[in-house]
Amino acid sequence: MSDQGTSSNTNTRKLKTYQEARLQNIENLRKLVVDAAATLLQEEGPEAVTVRRVADKMDCSTKIIYSLFVNKEGLAQQLYLEGCKILADEFEGTPQAADPAQYLLNFGETFWEFGQRYSSYYKLMFGGAFADFKPDEESMQGTVTAMQQLLTVISNAQEQVLIPSQYDTESVVRIFWASLHGVIHLYMGGHLGDVESAYAIYRKTLSLIVSSLFQARSS
Repeated sequence: MSDQGTSSNTNTRKLKTYQEARLQNIENLRKLVVDAAATLLQEEGPEAVTVRRVADKMDCSTKIIYSLFVNKEGLAQQLYLEGCKILADEFEGTPQAADPAQYLLNFGETFWEFGQRYSSYYKLMFGGAFADFKPDEESMQGTVTAMQQLLTVISNAQEQVLIPSQYDTESVVRIFWASLHGVIHLYMGGHLGDVESAYAIYRKTLSLIVSSLFQARSS
């Protein structure tokens, strides 16, 4: 009975081909390299993320990094997508509110916190920290996915005629996002003083945007 069970388990076990095992090992190695680059990004900033520094951290040759990502921009793309996942998770944790206006305010607070806690990711994704890196279609889709919850909230508010539908939903999201990004980017560039001063301006900007969106329906 026991031998039959063992034989059955052996027969039903899915065996991997050499190619499948090789691809899995490569993917695991890519993830480890991205994790090492992400650690450098968070601890020392975008300027620390070089192929040489990542190779040193992984205790491997630069050839291995190049074989996995082709160049620094290929590695930057993976960090960009990782940042999109983090932002999506942060938005997922945004406190919900029955009032759509309050919900938008909450999303605005989450976006500020993301910029503070993950400032290096923010600079990579939205601040041009890697001069030679330009997000490709996959990267841009990652941004869209991260912003999906914000898009849903605004879309629902438009369906309830709380926000006017004269602009398409994506345009409203871009206006909301661009306005908040402007404050964060100015702060990161040293133009808005200390963090308390910048946050006060950010909150005022957020309040003005949300109130204008919801008041516009009566104009």
